[in-house]
Order: sequence, then C-alpha cells, then structure tokens
Amino acid sequence: MIATDTATPQTLPAARRITGVALASISGVAVAVQSRINGELGVRLADGFAAAVFSFGIGLLVLLVLVPATSGGRRGLVAVRRALTMGTLRPWQCLGGMCGAFLVATQGLTIGSLGVAVFTVAVVAGQSGSSLAVDRAGIGPTGRQAVTRQRLTGAVLTVLAVGLAVGDRLGDPGALALALLPLLAGVGIAWQQAVNGRVRAAADSALTATLVNFAVGTVTLLVAFAIDIAVRGWPAGHLPTEPWLYLGGPIGIVFIAIAAAIVRFTGVLLLGLATIAGQIVGAVLLDLLSPTAASHPGLNTLLGAALTMVAVLIAALAPPARR
Repeated sequence: MIATDTATPQTLPAARRITGVALASISGVAVAVQSRINGELGVRLADGFAAAVFSFGIGLLVLLVLVPATSGGRRGLVAVRRALTMGTLRPWQCLGGMCGAFLVATQGLTIGSLGVAVFTVAVVAGQSGSSLAVDRAGIGPTGRQAVTRQRLTGAVLTVLAVGLAVGDRLGDPGALALALLPLLAGVGIAWQQAVNGRVRAAADSALTATLVNFAVGTVTLLVAFAIDIAVRGWPAGHLPTEPWLYLGGPIGIVFIAIAAAIVRFTGVLLLGLATIAGQIVGAVLLDLLSPTAASHPGLNTLLGAALTMVAVLIAALAPPARR
C-alpha cells in the first residue's frame, strides 16, 4: 500500500489512532505471510501460475458468497454497472486485478529462490517509485498530485535499498533477474490501487471493488495458466494436504477489510506507513525465524530492509502536495 500525502486529522483520539496503527502493522505482517504461503504453494505445485490461480480463485469464491450476502455489496454491484453504462467509470479502470494477479504469480515464481525479505524489498521499491508517476498523472480518485522533494527522495532510496538487499547476489545473474519480477509487480501495485480506488468510489463499497479485482485477476491467471500448460505441460507437483497453504486469497480479503475499517481512525498517510512497515518487518522475521532453502538473509538484506523503512518514512512525512 502506498502512503499518500494526506495528513492525519489531529482531532482523532490518540487511543484510536494507536490502535489503528497497530492493526495496520499487523495487516502488513499478514501480507508478508501471504507471500510466504503462495511462495511455498508454488514450490509444492512446481508451478507459480498454478499457485496464483488457487490463491486468487479461493479468494474469489469467498467474495462471491460475501458480496451478494450484504446489502452494501449488492448495491455496489448495481452502482458499478450503472457507472460503466453512464461512462463515469471506464472499463480499463476495472482491470486493476491484472496487476494483483501478476503480484501473486511472482510470489509463487520467485520466493522459493529469493526469500520473502528480498521479494518484499523489491516490491516496495517498485511500488514507491511508480506511485509518484501515478499521482502525477492523476490516475487515482484524488486527481493529480505534485511530486514533492521528500517523496522523490524516498523513491530513490527504495531503489537503492533493492540494490543493497540483493548486493550479495551480484554474482548470480539468475537471482537478479528474478528480483526484477517483484520490482515490476510493485510498479503495477500503484496503478492497481489507483484504479481500484475509482471502482470503490463508484460502488461506494470496498467489498464490491475487491470482488471486481479478484474476478479480473482470476480470469487473467486462468489464461496465463492455460498458456503455461500449453508450453510446459501439466505441473509436476502435487496438491499439498496442509490447509494453511490455501489461505493466501482469504488473507488478501482480510487485509483489504482491515484497511477499510481503520482508515477513519488513522488517515490514509499513517495507514500506508504502518502497513508497509509491518510488511517489511514481517518479511525479515519470516526469513530469520522460519528460513527456507533460499531465505537466509544476510547483513545486506537486513540493511536493505532498514533503508526501505527509512525511505517510506521520508516519503510519508512529506508535507501535503498541492494538486
């Protein structure tokens, strides 16, 4: 999640603000856990696309039950259809799920080789940098946002953080090439959040916008999976029996629900900062406490993660930009 240049209202009770920050940080850790789950599922199935299809597909099934069961969800579906008919919502603005699909696919394709920490640093770097262009272009619901010096500094630092995090892998061109995939996925996240914000505004329902996101992402992944099967054949792995390996999609739904529930207590700026901080800390802790064959973070990785947090802090504390 990208922190925007929206200041937290000073009239909010401190206790609620602190509780909101804690919940946002926990949700960021959950995103890191989702990355590990989808990465492990990709290893078990021996196919990152198959793992992504399961993650998105299960999330879509949950939403297909939840959205029609709520009055707000049903009204949101009608509102989205009306907005598309009237032209106030463009069809391309409903395609944010394609970027989410790419992110989940990269989890299954690269985490087994990179580890969660390097993967997360690369995603945050791409996300932070591309948010500047997205804000400047006015793709999101808040319109055009100026590129401030502090936000630009934060974006540059995040790119440097990636170089630092993967510095001990400079002798392995394959690992560096893999790191480009989560970097590109992070670039897509900023655009995804911007257009999903448009859908959420049209539907007046975060749950409905999430359903649109998961539906588009699932279709995208099914097409990619079909091409993958045609080129490489059926995955050589087998379906694992551990239930926790199928929780990636539901975790994504919960993360979005938490953000929608607590943003009124924290403001968008503080919510984004706390979420990214939790995501980075969670990724490093996972690689330290439960390492895989590829995830043994060294000093460079830890320093890269710390530099990423500093960069996010610099960008988040920038004064509000004029449109």
